[in-house]
Amino acid sequence: MRKSRTLNLGTGTFVLLGFAALFFLTTQTTSRGLSFASPPHYDLTAKFDNIGDLKVGAPVSMSGVEMGRVTKITFDSKEYKAVVTMRLDARYNQIPTDSDASIYTQGLLGGKFIGITAGGGDTYLKDKDHIDFTQSAFVLENLIGQVLANFAKSGGQSDAAKSNADAPPAAAPKATEKTK
Repeated sequence: MRKSRTLNLGTGTFVLLGFAALFFLTTQTTSRGLSFASPPHYDLTAKFDNIGDLKVGAPVSMSGVEMGRVTKITFDSKEYKAVVTMRLDARYNQIPTDSDASIYTQGLLGGKFIGITAGGGDTYLKDKDHIDFTQSAFVLENLIGQVLANFAKSGGQSDAAKSNADAPPAAAPKATEKTK
């Protein structure tokens, strides 16, 4: 009876340690980690025509420095635009009001993030402000579709073959007469 109790206790301890390790790895491998107390922050919104595959939790950066995260994505049914809410760290509270927000891709096929480019204004964005100047995501599938449509429209001919086909035929050389 004593061995069985020790075995059960050891197994239970091992399982609990396994769950604790799994929990620790889960919180450390995500880019946000675990935060019990929220640091001082402020929220901004921006409207985009197309956000691509931007997700909640995507980074918001300026000059390559991460300043915050995307906290909410909704749809404005009056303007037919995506409304992105960003939560920025309060340390970065001097972003000019005429700054612009663009959606970029991390690497060739990486995830999306929002990059803010500073404007030149003397006033700064505050909590609940809106970024007016935005640039939507570059969607690779749309570009490929346009290239294929243009290729099909031209009939698949190369530019050189097409220009040769459109050129008028060369004139025959004139015969020269010899005069005596």
